[in-house]
Amino acid sequence: MRGIVTFYLTYLLCLMLGITCVALVAHWNYSYRGGFAWDGSVKQFNWHPVFMVTGMVVLYGNAAVLYRIPLTWGHNKLPWKLLHAGLLLLSFVLSVIGLCAVFDYHNANHTANLYSLHSWVGICTTALFTAQWVMGFTAFLLPCTPMTARALVKPAHVWMGGIILVLGIVSCISGINEKLFFALKGNTNGTLPYSALPPEAITANALGVIIVAFGLVVLKILSNQIWQRPEPGYEEGVYQPLGYDGS
Repeated sequence: MRGIVTFYLTYLLCLMLGITCVALVAHWNYSYRGGFAWDGSVKQFNWHPVFMVTGMVVLYGNAAVLYRIPLTWGHNKLPWKLLHAGLLLLSFVLSVIGLCAVFDYHNANHTANLYSLHSWVGICTTALFTAQWVMGFTAFLLPCTPMTARALVKPAHVWMGGIILVLGIVSCISGINEKLFFALKGNTNGTLPYSALPPEAITANALGVIIVAFGLVVLKILSNQIWQRPEPGYEEGVYQPLGYDGS
């Protein structure tokens, strides 16, 4: 019981940090970067960090810890598989929209694409995410997939899921830093320089710190063996899932 209470407190912290991330990235781009549009202007670019933080980090992280929630242990796993896959699909769609926003903005303003380290890490993360989702759908949702194949794929699927979350966080905080260097140039564009720590810089830096904190909490939940969904035969009669297939 004590372990379950600790889990829910940790999960509540995870939810609060995730909501804060989404609220703060929206506030930064609305209040300091001029708001949002889809017209090829810099306002279109502002969708990029909002969708990437929301999709690649917050939704992805919450989808990753779904199986750790004790309330899901005593039920058939299929609905939770579908919810897990659905949240990840929504995360993927938002990430793709975020990429479309920045590519379209760059093309409209004749700016080169994929030249920075941030963009390289980001596009590689999206490619890995795509492969991970397709592999997960094939292995765990197609009824024709044999149980032996699921058991073989599962460790790699779990490991790669954590790696993608870390890479998503790296992409987001590097993108925040890159944007601040481009936007806060001092006398050249009428803003205070980044080194002077104007309010916008403090807001964006705080966003980066909270993103990292969110990731650490998610990784803590994923790495705690006590909070893993019980496998078949684990403590017979306790948390025994109905129709549990072990995948």
